[in-house]
Amino acid sequence: LRPTDPEAGEVVAAAGLTQRFDAIRAEQEVPEEFPADVLAEAERVAAQPLSQPERDESDLPFVTIDPPGSMDLDQAMHLEHDGEGYRVRYAIAHLESFVEPGGAIDEEARRRGQTIYAPDERTPLHPPVLSEGAASLLPDEVRPAYVWDIRLDARGEHTAAEVYPALVRSVERLEYTAVQEAVDGGTDDERLLLLREIGDKRIALEQERGGAYLPMPDQQVEEVEGGFRLHLRPLVPAEDWNAQISLLTGIVAAEMMLEARVGILRTMPEPDEQAVAQLRRIARALGVEWAEGTAHGAFLRSLDGSDPKHLALIHESTVLFRGAAYTAFDGQQPEIVEQAAIAAPYAHVTAPLRRLVDRFGLALCAAVSAGQEV
Repeated sequence: LRPTDPEAGEVVAAAGLTQRFDAIRAEQEVPEEFPADVLAEAERVAAQPLSQPERDESDLPFVTIDPPGSMDLDQAMHLEHDGEGYRVRYAIAHLESFVEPGGAIDEEARRRGQTIYAPDERTPLHPPVLSEGAASLLPDEVRPAYVWDIRLDARGEHTAAEVYPALVRSVERLEYTAVQEAVDGGTDDERLLLLREIGDKRIALEQERGGAYLPMPDQQVEEVEGGFRLHLRPLVPAEDWNAQISLLTGIVAAEMMLEARVGILRTMPEPDEQAVAQLRRIARALGVEWAEGTAHGAFLRSLDGSDPKHLALIHESTVLFRGAAYTAFDGQQPEIVEQAAIAAPYAHVTAPLRRLVDRFGLALCAAVSAGQEV
């Protein structure tokens, strides 16, 4: 799939490609259809959940921000001023209401591990009746969720946090480009202005820590008559602001796990000097200025994904992001606790509809927050 125009793209003939995608899926043992007992259980719990949180926060107007057409909505947010700081409430899909431990859905999810994306199709972690229906934080629906209640100071640093199950309701499904257009157009929508304000403060803190953001363009593949078309879309700032809310939550989760001395972190070592020197040489060869004394994280954030030379550097910079792992621990903190790109301890807890590990991280943090045994 080789695009000639980042906007329009080039139509690539489908002949042979679909068969090659199928061959890759077979080679990697990507699951196919859900077994009948999994689908039956999913239909049953979608109609009658296993449990519902006692706490009801459905009066709070949460909103979701996702790519166009998304149905598996893991996250919804409610942002507000809190004195001189901010209050972030981040609702995450509550799979415990639908997945019985040891049941058919649980066993199949453990086998799959995560949603797998391919150019022609998506292989979901959970049956769509749950991931795109009963468990998804769709607008105008009351849904069970884990609610992260995080307080920030005026700089955007978190000062207190808790997480608990509650019923929530999203009032609107927003899309990244629409959010960006509204902000650029001078909107007075406080929800969006707060997202930008908090997002920018969290970005500044990430840079202070020495974090490294990789502005990799979004790859969009669409099926068209006779083939596929690939679009490369540079990210808009609203996606970064939105990601900062998720990163904040993962950082808070990791701190909870480390304090409780039990959990599973997403870790990655610092890039070695040789890898950074290699990227510097590539930048010099491409004629892209990288000022002496500028850390690689700050340099990467300065790159423009719509510039071909910068885009080449963005792709080459993946050499800096190697060695990522899941690090589980119980009773003693692991030797490596940081995710180097974030420059802080971090845990995956914001996408349980698409990643198995998040379901366990959420349950663990909720127990820690409530003072209960993990």
